[in-house]
Parts: sequence; structure tokens; C-alpha cells
Amino acid sequence: MREIVVISGKGGAGKTSMAGAFAHLAQNAILCDLDVDAPDLHLLLAPQVRSEEPFHSGHEAVIDPARCVGCGQCAELCRFDAVREDGDAYRVDSLACEGCKVCVALCPEQAIDFPEKHCGQWYVSDTRFGPMVHAQLFPGEENSGRLVTLLKQKGRAMAEERGLDLVLCDGTPGIGCPVISSMAGTDLAVIVTEPTPSGLHDLKRVAELCGRFRTKVAVLVNKWDVNPAMTEEIETWSSAQGYTLAGRFPHDRAVVDAMLERKVLTETDNAELAAILNASWAGILALLDTCN
Repeated sequence: MREIVVISGKGGAGKTSMAGAFAHLAQNAILCDLDVDAPDLHLLLAPQVRSEEPFHSGHEAVIDPARCVGCGQCAELCRFDAVREDGDAYRVDSLACEGCKVCVALCPEQAIDFPEKHCGQWYVSDTRFGPMVHAQLFPGEENSGRLVTLLKQKGRAMAEERGLDLVLCDGTPGIGCPVISSMAGTDLAVIVTEPTPSGLHDLKRVAELCGRFRTKVAVLVNKWDVNPAMTEEIETWSSAQGYTLAGRFPHDRAVVDAMLERKVLTETDNAELAAILNASWAGILALLDTCN
């Protein structure tokens, strides 16, 4: 069983559009949408949810008004201004609470509970391209790296149970905690970038992260014809670093049209774009075969 993650150094580079097309071209694959903060692969694949589970991570303070005597000590102690006066008692603003537990430990009436925090939901679904594991954090919640790890573990377990030989992940943009979790245990990273100075800058940052994991890298330049000179610079730099060039994808209205129809690009009748994606996917699989 091998694992491919499609990532980008910044949001909006076209990562999910490429990942959706590769999901269509892949065979015997489990699909994982690891962008748990702002997932959108489901918009293209229309998953039918088979199971749904809550995701709990960390704790938050909750004041029991029946036990609170309104002394205000918790409000004085809270460094995050998360405790607010509420009539004769106090309450905790869950969005401001950092779960430090100071108020819980020092409340003289022991009126503050410290339950696990419900941060979001994760799902196992069926799509027209195969099974899919995905999730959605509630707005403003943290610990997305932990949720990404959970999804990857579930995806690998499902692949083993079903005898599938590939886990294909739509990763997260940037280089933060969720990306680090996305990279753990991955055989190959496909980095989608754009021909702009910021695109090259972010490519360098995420490629350096891949190097720390000793993960092989393939670079795909999206909307290459917007700035051909910059595309040449990106490809020259990538080749000098020893990265495989997965191909160039043009700027095309068909990408937006496919999104509006909730289709991936290889499901449209645009033979030229389909040929480019097929060639890119063939090169990615060839590189995957060289991974130890």
C-alpha cells in the first residue's frame, strides 16, 4: 500500500481540482480529504455518508451556575478574559477559553467542570470514485493536525481491510501543523503551484518540509500560461533540486465550469485537458514505483 498527498504552499493554487481528477484516474484507492479546516473535495465528489463520528480534542471549562456563588475569582485569574459575568454567576466564553484549567483548579466552590471539547465531525463516505474519509472542524477550533492524523489512520486501515493498494490524499495548504500531519508516512507529495513569485516562494517552503520527511516530490504548475517565464523559472529550480516535473496545466474556464457542475476535470468532454491530466497521473505513478 502506497500513499500520495496532493499539497500546495498556498490556498487557491488548484490543489483540490487536481486531486479530484487524480481520484477519478486512480484505481483501488481510498480517498482522504485532509483539509479539515476548510474542506472542499466533497463539493466535487458528492459523498454519501455511511458513518459519522464526533471529534473531541482538548478540554474547555464550563461553570455550573447552580454551584457558582459569584465570587469572581475565576474571572480575576483568567489570563484570556474568557470568564464573563452572567447575572449573579459567571460563564465561560468557549471561543476565548484556551483550556488552561487554572479556573478549574482554583475555584473555591469546585463549580467548574472540565469536559472534553467537541471540535467537529469526521465521516466515512462512498463516492463514485471509491470510499472517502473526510471531516469538518467547527469554526475557530484547533487541533486540526490531530484530526488529520486520525483520518490518515482510518484511511490506511480501510485500505488494508479492503485490499486496496493506494491512499490518495487531498492535503492542506501551507506548512503548518496540519500539513506536517499530512506528510507523516507519505510516499510521494505532489505539489501544485502557480507561476507567480509568491507561488515559487511557497513551493520552496513546502518542498523544504517534504525534504525533512525524506518524501519524494513531484511539481505540477497550474495555470502555467498566465506567466510562461515564471513557469520556466519554477521548472528550472525544481529540476535543479531533483524534483520530478509532473506537468503543466493551462488556465482554462473549463475548471470553473466543472466545479459548477460538481464534476472533476476528467469527467468533462475536454479531451485536451483530460490528456494532460492522464499524462501527469502516469508520471506520478511511475515516480511512486521508485519509492522505497
